Amino acid sequence: MTTAPVDPMIGRLIDGRYQVRSRIARGGMATVYLATDLRLERRVAIKIMHGHLADDNTFKTRFVQEARSAARLAHPNVVNVFDQGQDADMAYLVMEYLPGITLRDLLKDYKKLTPEQTVDIMDAVLAGLAAAHKAGIVHRDLKPENVLLADDGRIKLGDFGLARAASANTATGQALLGTIAYLSPELVTRGVADARSDIYAVGIMMYEMLTGEQPYVGEAPMAIAYQHANDQVPTPSSKNPGVPVELDELVLWATARDPEERPNDAREMLERLREVEPSIRSSQQPAVTQATMVLTNAASTDAATAETRVLGAGALPPAVASTATLESSEGEGTAALSKSADRRKRRGYWIIALVLLLTGLAAGTGWYFGAGPGALAQIPETATLAPEPATLVLEEAGFAVELGERNDPVVPAGQVSGTDPEAGEQARRGSTVTLFVSKGPSILAVPEVRGSPSAEARAALKDFTVVEPDVLQFSNDVAADLVIDVLDADGNSVGSEYAELGKLTLVVSAGPVPDVVGMAGADAEAALANAKLEFAYLEPVFDNSGEIADGHVFAAEPTTEVVRPGDTINLTLSKGQDLVAVPNVVGKTMAEAIALLEAAGLKASYELPDLFLPIATVKSQDPAGDSQAVRDSTVRLVGSLTL
Repeated sequence: MTTAPVDPMIGRLIDGRYQVRSRIARGGMATVYLATDLRLERRVAIKIMHGHLADDNTFKTRFVQEARSAARLAHPNVVNVFDQGQDADMAYLVMEYLPGITLRDLLKDYKKLTPEQTVDIMDAVLAGLAAAHKAGIVHRDLKPENVLLADDGRIKLGDFGLARAASANTATGQALLGTIAYLSPELVTRGVADARSDIYAVGIMMYEMLTGEQPYVGEAPMAIAYQHANDQVPTPSSKNPGVPVELDELVLWATARDPEERPNDAREMLERLREVEPSIRSSQQPAVTQATMVLTNAASTDAATAETRVLGAGALPPAVASTATLESSEGEGTAALSKSADRRKRRGYWIIALVLLLTGLAAGTGWYFGAGPGALAQIPETATLAPEPATLVLEEAGFAVELGERNDPVVPAGQVSGTDPEAGEQARRGSTVTLFVSKGPSILAVPEVRGSPSAEARAALKDFTVVEPDVLQFSNDVAADLVIDVLDADGNSVGSEYAELGKLTLVVSAGPVPDVVGMAGADAEAALANAKLEFAYLEPVFDNSGEIADGHVFAAEPTTEVVRPGDTINLTLSKGQDLVAVPNVVGKTMAEAIALLEAAGLKASYELPDLFLPIATVKSQDPAGDSQAVRDSTVRLVGSLTL
């Protein structure tokens, strides 16, 4: 035989003041306990943030925000907040303790409510909400789970954990908050909320109370959200013909898709509800005593602050509403009166037994669906955690865990990539949640895009992350804007396979390096700068070919093997031709002439055999003596022998 584990919080003394007695309920962000305030000797409800959320500043901020939002409100229909603090690593919130059930529990027990019961409960809800709107607070999470029906008849609005100040449209700045079934169209489409968004949620709640079901259902949350954004909520009487037209109109007014067509705030809707309340009550059959009634303090003249009282769930069955009547007439004897008294006593016993039975059933049902195994809980976020801590987080939230694997292009292998159902969705406590551990990204084939235009290459590589901007590279062989190469994350040419969503870089041709040889120096500089290339000058040289004029680029050489924008091109300017003076060697011997020409930097050509050079005489030369010639050029000599 196994026993349930003992909650370590039971019996703990928090902040030296609050003695924890028992657990009341557990939610996605915190657990609520019944505790005793030892200082004031009263029972309180203490809400303690889950340990795994203590280091998350977002959750801490939201937790403190709930305390501040609710503490600003002092109204009979709003749960009072007494205290908020931190004990070691544990954030807590102290509220008044209200033994009873929620409106959700009531709807689970009775499916739908009568128009009078709906009016009574909505009167209290709107009164509390009107106080919040007057204080500039938008609740943003109105739903039957947050409407508390106390055993003493009070109705209170609680859980301001998502509340925000309403001074201007309030954007969520993150994924949509609140329960999807009650989200207004503007929250779904634009992520902004104001007081009219709360009114929309009130209208959905009224529809559910009158018909026993929500107006929109679907297998996935996005399907429900789509209906909120695109469809008009139907009238409750289309599902329940017994709904009076006044309540139909109220629901349609509150759930208009355009916020401008709804009541501006809860006060405006509350006033309209109270205007039509007499006609609603008069249109109903008076033979059955209503299960829910509103009692107001007779001394109070302000209807908005009147104390609202509702009979508990056990008072709702028709058997309780039946009243015993004593059928007697004048002249009845003592025996008849005695029998009548006995009948009344026996009937009273049966009614008491029935009330106790139904109260027990309601309490048991409320516990099962509110805090027991049948309660809904939010799937916590576990992505990027290691499997062990993620499993603990899910188990602490009340779920069984089954491990699975799947590829994920973002989450590294070995870390949690998500769950099924997904984080943020609602599921039954005790149900199984599949925890997916990432196997890393899938390995995909890489399409061949070399030689393709860059835009086409990007489209072909859609399964990968193509880094921007492209790397430009000058090429004499590949036309501009065509892909030269595809590089992986390490800067190497990518192979035939690569990881899904892995980073790739396109090397795209910028066309050939500008040809600046023969250009004047200034023109060459402008051409290179226009191509986003740098330049540097080397020592100028003579161009004895005569092709490159003085001051023009004789040579342009890159300083890198691969030329890309920003690289440097070395420029060599021409100094023109290197000219020297041609000596006059006519009359000299061939040997003397050759020596003189070589000394001047010239070469000699002749037709005589070398044997005759010392004795042959130069008769003519070309070019002529005392002229100029290009260094290393040849002077033609004509000689003869003198005998």
